[in-house]
Parts: sequence; structure tokens; C-alpha cells
Amino acid sequence: MTSPHFSSGDLIADRRADYARMFAESGEFAEAQELMEQALEQVPMWAAGWFRLAEYAEKSGRKEAATAALEKVVALDPTDIFGAGLKLAVLGAATAPAAPPSPYVARLFDDYADRFDTALVERLEYTVPRTLARLVLQHAGEDAHFGLVCDIGCGTGLFGVEIRGQTGRLEGFDLSAGMLAKAAEKAVYDHLAQADLSRPAETSGLFTDAPEGRADLVSAADVLMYLGDLAEVFPSAAQLAKPGGLFAFSVENGGEGDAPLLRPSLRYAHPEAFIRRRMAESGFDLIALERSVIRQDAGQPVHGLLFLARRQA
Repeated sequence: MTSPHFSSGDLIADRRADYARMFAESGEFAEAQELMEQALEQVPMWAAGWFRLAEYAEKSGRKEAATAALEKVVALDPTDIFGAGLKLAVLGAATAPAAPPSPYVARLFDDYADRFDTALVERLEYTVPRTLARLVLQHAGEDAHFGLVCDIGCGTGLFGVEIRGQTGRLEGFDLSAGMLAKAAEKAVYDHLAQADLSRPAETSGLFTDAPEGRADLVSAADVLMYLGDLAEVFPSAAQLAKPGGLFAFSVENGGEGDAPLLRPSLRYAHPEAFIRRRMAESGFDLIALERSVIRQDAGQPVHGLLFLARRQA
């Protein structure tokens, strides 16, 4: 994953890193690794460089070298903006964290914002916003009207576009300022604000300018896979929703287990049983569940679960 601040500040090191990147793009990862090691001799405190070295080492089959480089990244950057801790867990060198670090998620989507719609919808056959909106209207009625919809993890606003026609007021929240800027360009939201869904509701940013219990519909389209164990998400959704209000959301299908799985994509997959437990704990009743292919990843279908739930009165 490329850092937006990849320069080391050293011209020689940057040049060697550029050559390493060119070797990697040609599939010559061992050569790329060697050049990155040379670059890091010049600038040993360069966290982004160590992360790039880990990528090349992993792809050249040197798992131990990759692990050592990732551990160096974590030591140099405790905020873990590169998600090195997640990579260590995928490599079996650490326990998977309950949730990814917020700086990593924010950077990931800030980097991705400008090309998100094109890459996801056109190339990866992304279907969640349209399918989730259809699921809502199947059960609420095609002529349903929601006084207020809170779209949490709204991204560039793809779900907002789908639900705007049935909405009086539409609020969107996201951790990424870049994503919020792209959502604003669509001009479908009445209010957009930053919020960290991994934090408790009181400090998440969801209630800074508005009260609890205000939403007829809370939506979370394709965001929960970046939030791990969801310990804060369902309580926040319950505080947002009116009694009897709806919560529509999607997850990647985690199979038959009872706990989230961290996949090599660095996204979490959630088993149905785990989601049902989280819903029950937060006072939601299941209305509908749909299984669907939600996107392609490396040419393979990603299977998802789409849920519609109602907050208990």
C-alpha cells in the first residue's frame, strides 16, 4: 500500500526506492527487496520504507524478513498508519486486533477517495449500495419515506444517491475527510461530518450537532469490514435510531464461525451468528437477511451478508 508521504527526505534513498518499485512492478521482488534494504541503510528511521520492504520480502517468499520489517514499522510509527499490525496478524506473527487502527483506515480511504467510485463500481462490480437500498424498500415499501436517514461510513455517498428520493433529511458520516469531500460533490446530503465509528458513541462525532434517537433509518453500506469486532458500532446505531427505526448494513460473509476473521485483504469477515449476537445485544430485531456477491477481489467473488433490522420499541 503506497503512503501519501512516501519520500524519505533523502535523495539517494528515494532514488533507490524508485528503482525498487520498478523491479517490483516487473515481478522481480528479490531485487526490489535488495534495493529497499540499501535505501534503508541511508535512512533507517523511515517507517514507510520499512513497510515497502516488508511487501517486497513477503512477495519474494521471505516471511521472516517481512515480519521483521513490519515490526520495525510498528516501532517507528505507534499510530500504525500503515496497518503493519494487521499485516503481522495475517502473517501469523501477531494476534489480530479487535479493530484496525483509525489512522490506518482514514489514510486508506483518503488515498482511495479520488478513484473510489470508478475502481469499485466499474472495475470490481460493487453492488452493495443499490442492493441494500432495494432490501430496505422491499420491506418498508416502494413508497416509503424516511424523515431522517443517517448514513454512517458514507464514503463517497453511493448509498446516499440510492436512498435520497425516499428521504426528507440525509446525514452522512465518515472517518475520511477525502471521502466526505467526494460525497459533498454529489450534493445529495443535507449534512456531512467526520465520525470515528470505532469509538464510543459519545465521542464518535455522531452526536456533536444533533440528538440521539433521531433516525428513521441508519445505514452502514460496506463499512463494517473495516471495524473489526463492532463493539461500538451497534450501540451507536441503537442510539441513532428511533424506537422502531431501521438499521440496514452489510458485512463480508465470515462463514460458520462465531468471531470476526481478519482476511489477507486486511478486511474483517463477520459470521452470521456473530452479527445476530451483536444485534440482540443492542436491541435490534432481524427483519431480513440477504446473501449476495458484493464485489470482485483479485478476480474472485467476495460473498456478503446484507441485513435489515429494527430497533426494539
